[in-house]
Amino acid sequence: MPDSHLNNVRELPLFREMDASNFDALMRGSYVQNFPAQIDLIAEGEPADFLHVVIEGAVELYSGWSGRETSMATVRPVATFILAATIRDAPYLMSARTLERSRIALIPSQDVRAAFDRDGQFARAIVAELAQCYRSVVKTTKDLKLRTSLERLANYLLREQKRQSGAAAFDLPYDKKRIASFLGMTPENLSRAFRSIEPYGIEINGARIFIRDQAELERFAQPSPLIDDHRT
Repeated sequence: MPDSHLNNVRELPLFREMDASNFDALMRGSYVQNFPAQIDLIAEGEPADFLHVVIEGAVELYSGWSGRETSMATVRPVATFILAATIRDAPYLMSARTLERSRIALIPSQDVRAAFDRDGQFARAIVAELAQCYRSVVKTTKDLKLRTSLERLANYLLREQKRQSGAAAFDLPYDKKRIASFLGMTPENLSRAFRSIEPYGIEINGARIFIRDQAELERFAQPSPLIDDHRT
């Protein structure tokens, strides 16, 4: 793995406090691979042979059942997926595919488990990351169960606005079909929701969003850090 990529991985909270010799041993069997957009990386039900680290690009985690598919999360640089399956030596519960051209580091899962056993700092960092992932799942579940579809859309737009530096005008990052899946809606329901949300300070032009009345949108959405802030 090139030194520039090693440095990116090393700076992740998961690896930052590892003993240098243990980190070097962990990286010895790792490698970096470039993938074009819309390439399947892993499939749910398969054994977790590698821990993946997104260095460049974006990866969608998704799941399917009985002919239906739903978007679960988006992983952006620099971040790992799917840690729990790697540590438990268990099958993946989600599939993953690239959303754009991406550079991914692959770390053998057996090496991650060996490092977990011998490096206390690494083990504590893994527990902390898994705890953060659990809290994110709880927040996503609350969003789906406690809010109407219109409230979910309003808060999604506020989160996306914040991710894009707080600009009053921004582009949706993905097509509306995928956004609908992530929000637990059909594309038809999402189209109706976009029309219904316009009186709350929103103007929509294709994929371009204009927030005309920030206070009105926030009054309607009632964003909460206990649901919407996945950093806490």
